[in-house]
Amino acid sequence: MSAADHPDSQKHNADTEDEFGALLGDDIQPLQSRGASHMPKPAVVTPGVLERRKAAQNEQQKSANFLDPVSIITPVDPYDFLEFARPGVQHGVYKNLRQGKYEIQSRLDLHRHTVEQARVALWDFVESCQKHGVRCALVTHGKGEGREQPARLKSCVNHWLRQFDNVLAFHSAQNQHGGVGSTYLLIKKNSLARLNTSEKLARSKRL
Repeated sequence: MSAADHPDSQKHNADTEDEFGALLGDDIQPLQSRGASHMPKPAVVTPGVLERRKAAQNEQQKSANFLDPVSIITPVDPYDFLEFARPGVQHGVYKNLRQGKYEIQSRLDLHRHTVEQARVALWDFVESCQKHGVRCALVTHGKGEGREQPARLKSCVNHWLRQFDNVLAFHSAQNQHGGVGSTYLLIKKNSLARLNTSEKLARSKRL
């Protein structure tokens, strides 16, 4: 009779299985030596893997970017004023934006960007501003005078900003902020900012 067939050994195995069943449930069985399996080592994260992950993330961001291609954008003059306000934006608020009276909380400079780089950068910038509660921002795109395609980036910015639901208004900047080569943006409040405003109003009413 082998050791495995000995009554005491069989009793020990049965007791061990009963203990596992009590702790983990009837469907879980203790591993015997014959049932042990080799656990493979986790895959090594090489620079190539990291680069592929980064490329996949960039492609995902691009796919979410709904801004129109340059081929359908109407050009503007290098010295045109850019102006836009959605219905419901108060006249006084838009006037303050136009006159540069709001604190500029974030800036984006598109100089030396290609059109596609500017398209991605503006998308990321506006999304980031809204996420972080920025209300007033400044985009510098230049006038583009004297170019083979004058005011190309300026024309793109004028077109693209209208496509963002969270851009309430925009207007060419005052001279100290770049004049017609830059544009002020008024960004919609995010949910947290609206909550803070409501709480402030409630406190002021109580006082």
